[in-house]
Order: sequence, then structure tokens, then C-alpha cells
Amino acid sequence: MKHRKLALTVWLALILLLAALALLAGSPGEHQDIRVAMRDAVLHDVNRVSLFGLLEVNPAVISAFAVTGLLLLAALAVRLFALPRFRAIPGRLQLLLEQAVGFLDALAHVPAPGKGGFAGAYLFAAGLYIFFGTLFELLGVQVLAVSGHSVALPAPLSDVNAAICMGCLSYLVLLGGGVAGAGLTGAKRTLKEFSLPISVSFRLFGALLSGLLVTELVYHYLALSFLLPVLVGLLFTALHAIIQTYVLCMLVGMYFHEVSEPIHHENTEE
Repeated sequence: MKHRKLALTVWLALILLLAALALLAGSPGEHQDIRVAMRDAVLHDVNRVSLFGLLEVNPAVISAFAVTGLLLLAALAVRLFALPRFRAIPGRLQLLLEQAVGFLDALAHVPAPGKGGFAGAYLFAAGLYIFFGTLFELLGVQVLAVSGHSVALPAPLSDVNAAICMGCLSYLVLLGGGVAGAGLTGAKRTLKEFSLPISVSFRLFGALLSGLLVTELVYHYLALSFLLPVLVGLLFTALHAIIQTYVLCMLVGMYFHEVSEPIHHENTEE
């Protein structure tokens, strides 16, 4: 009991210390009108970030590189240190990974054996990218834009270009699965769903952008930036991460099952 009280006291002291330091330090960049900041969150025409001093890019590009690098490092660490220790009786990490892989693999299951393996791997990778890419916004990593303003790195898919790329890539996976599973018939089935990349893209973009705008509004006011962001982050960021990951994986898995289902020829008696 004493250890719990001590830990709670230390935790509260750290929170108060961070709050005091934030008040004393202030913003590293110039103050920007909230209307300009929220407009730029959609259009990305003001607060652009220098990439290695060569290009001026949207902050979401930096987020995309950071999330991709972190996921690759995590995958490498799991492969080198965790995977060799997997046993017949799984531990917590092994059980968590097996449950996640099994769930996403089941979404991509098709009647033809071996046709859903690639789709399952794609859903796992896309799901991790959407989930952790959305949660990346909670870190509040600040960078200095070329305009001199300090901006927080957003979720990668809050940029419409990234969302469109995710939708088009998912459509190409469906097209490949349709051709591999049912030949030209599978390609025709996929082409009928031409609106899928559009709906997937704007569903991701709209959901993540709404969370970004709300958190941008709250963080803009210093008096609100120590309590409300916790609630806002949980509501608009963590919830979006779970929902959007589930929706995309469910839709792509369902369509993949439909377009790659082989043709069954019925034998008729003469």
C-alpha cells in the first residue's frame, strides 16, 4: 500500500512539474490564428515542413515516415527477439500477436486454399499502420514549419493524399486476389466495385481529419491544454484508431472473399 501511495505521489508530482515547465516555456514558434491553423490542417498550404532541406512537404509526410520506421523497427525486434522464444503454450505477447493475426487472416479467408494468405498479410500490415498511425497523433510531436510556426505532427492518414493511396492500394489487392482466385471473372467482379477506393479514402480522411480539427482547437488554448486533451484524445483519436482499422479490414476482407471466390460449374445430366 505504501508503494502505491509513493508511486501515485511521484506521478502527480511529475504531472505538476511538466505543467509548470510548459507554462514557463510557452510555444517554440510564433502564435498563429486558430482559423488559419484549422484551414491549414485541411489544405496544408501554410505550415509546410522542410524535408532534409531539399523539399517542403506536409507535416503528415514526416508522420508517415516516422510511423513506418517505428513499425519496421518493431517488426524487426519481434522477429529477432520475440519470435525465437515462442512456445506451444503462448505467453502474453505471443497470444496477442496470434489473436490479431488469426482475426485478420479469418477476414481474408476464401474458399480456394492458399488464396487468402497475401490478403491476410496485407490486412495485418494496413491495420497496424492505420491503428498506430492514428495513435501517433497523441504524442503531440512538435516541429518547426518553414513559416516559423510550431505545428504538431498529425496522423499520416489525415492527409487526403495518404488516404487516397491507402484506398487505391486496397483496391489493387482486391484486383490481384480476384484475378488469382477467379481469373477474368474475378477481375470483372472487382471492376464493378469502382467506388470502393473512393469510399475507403474519404472515410479514412474524414474520420481522422475530424479528430485532428477538434484536438487542434483544444490545444490552441493554453488554459484547456492540460485536462481536456486527455478526454478529446481518447474520444477522437483512440476511438477512431479502433473503428477505422476494423472498418477497413472488414470491408477489404469481405470484398476479397467475394471477388476471389472461384466459379463453381454445375454438372448437368443430358
